[in-house]
Amino acid sequence: MADTVQLRVPDLGEFEDVEVIEVLVAVGDTVAIDDPLITIETDKASIDVPAEVAGKIISLGIDIGSKVSTGSTLAEIAPSVVSGKLNEESQVMTPSESGAVAVEAISKTEGDATYSAKLLVIGSGPGGYTAAFRAADLGVDVIMVERWPVIGGVCLNVGCIPSKALLHAAKVIDEAEAMAEHGVFFGKPKIDSEKLRDWKNEVIGKLTSGLQTMAKQRKVKVITGLAKFESTNRVRLDNDETIDFEYCIIAAGSEPVMLPGLPDDPRIVDSTGALELTPIPKKMLVVGGGIIGLEMACVYSALGSEVSVVELADSLMPGTDPDLLRPFMKIIKKRYDAIMVSTKVTGMRATAPGIEVSFEGDKAPSVGVYDRVLVAIGRAANGGTLDAEKAGIVVNQRGIIEIDKQMRTNVPHIFAIGDLAGGPMLAHKASHEAKVAAEVVAGEKSYFDARTIPSVAYTDPEIAWVGLTELEAKAQSIDYEKAQFPWAASGRALALGRSEGFTKLLFEKKTGRVLGGAVVGQSAGDLIAEIGLAIEMGADASDISLTIHPHPTLSETVAFSSEAFEGTLTDLYMPKKR
Repeated sequence: MADTVQLRVPDLGEFEDVEVIEVLVAVGDTVAIDDPLITIETDKASIDVPAEVAGKIISLGIDIGSKVSTGSTLAEIAPSVVSGKLNEESQVMTPSESGAVAVEAISKTEGDATYSAKLLVIGSGPGGYTAAFRAADLGVDVIMVERWPVIGGVCLNVGCIPSKALLHAAKVIDEAEAMAEHGVFFGKPKIDSEKLRDWKNEVIGKLTSGLQTMAKQRKVKVITGLAKFESTNRVRLDNDETIDFEYCIIAAGSEPVMLPGLPDDPRIVDSTGALELTPIPKKMLVVGGGIIGLEMACVYSALGSEVSVVELADSLMPGTDPDLLRPFMKIIKKRYDAIMVSTKVTGMRATAPGIEVSFEGDKAPSVGVYDRVLVAIGRAANGGTLDAEKAGIVVNQRGIIEIDKQMRTNVPHIFAIGDLAGGPMLAHKASHEAKVAAEVVAGEKSYFDARTIPSVAYTDPEIAWVGLTELEAKAQSIDYEKAQFPWAASGRALALGRSEGFTKLLFEKKTGRVLGGAVVGQSAGDLIAEIGLAIEMGADASDISLTIHPHPTLSETVAFSSEAFEGTLTDLYMPKKR
């Protein structure tokens, strides 16, 4: 492995023999990734050519007035990127104390492989296919590897999309039942679980077939197989085929975590198994009171199951502001058989009547018997399943791969995005990271610089939040002010028969700048985007309150909350304290 790397002119498209009008570095200079090296001038524009590797300039291959083309050598650099950890100030990798050897930033493909491409994307979920498609749109030759026969990853096949289809069915059932209070009677629903499952699969099929079409349109080669690294520039599939690459984006996602020591019984399922619906259990236990578990609890409750939820922490959705849970708790306490918090599952035993579960907790029963048990205690990143060490990639014990703001791992031509790159395991985070990684591969200056990432629980009612929470504000001693508008005063919410919700905004006291916000109620997941945009733009209360919102809508509750902060609200008597 070379101790130095040749920095070369990136793809200049139609231009050849372009003149260098300025040399911006000298021998001995230390440069970071994307620092400009030279300025070239075409007949259309002057362009800075950046460094693709961080390190120390050893030699220069050009002078002012030199003519360069795609692939011309600019400089020789000793990389500062090695196996190790991120330097938070520079956002490039720094050596670990172990003294691991530097990994060459851009190596040539090794040859004699079954396939080769400039970019290999491992995984085809929202992160993987977004990376592949964005890179292809930028002119990069792309191969995408997916271990399952159908692309789309967990989100499209056994996660976000199918669960939301079933949640829609649950919403229709619940709303039909609720209309009886207002004089509209539909009768008890008859559930054909097989037909419902077929509809859910049809939704999945439309999306995955659309992805297949877009892959063909973009000339992204899709290969089915389980990929593992063999070296810094090659992976081997489980069918023994190999793929050489110049760049790689790892988007291999995560897997559900199961409790240790569980009996091997089909009545104990993870989130994937819960989506199959057959049969609809009479009694169901959901182990884990996080978003995934509570969403599936909503589905099965609407379908007629007696649902119980057990959570080890002292509240459901641990880490969420307590006020967001109160409207939700009022509803599910009436619907669910039991909600057990601060309770530990100590064992499960498969018996003929059902799965016998033992509990440990002050208010929990010692034993319960259930027809179905859903284990939804979290997900584990797949970083440790790729033989990443053979490529020199650092993976921690939780399967997380450390990255910089350009999504680079400690091996600079290999990137990681999504669930295994740390942070919240959310599809919308992965897709944004994917575009950054793809753009960097294509030679663009791109960074992941999101101020905030929204979270949504598609329960009934929906719960969504973005930016600073009150728990975080208090923990960080941030001087904030809360403004909240109850949906009991919203004409639209009342007309929908869903007045239990509210919209909450957190403002910086001195400036009125929006720091965070939350929505509880119908379509909260759609409404939260406006608050996220306000945070990204650095908007203050006036920016929102002076934006005319349509009436009557749920969206105007965001404006009403801003008016409450300013003391200009007329839809409620909430005079601002001076």
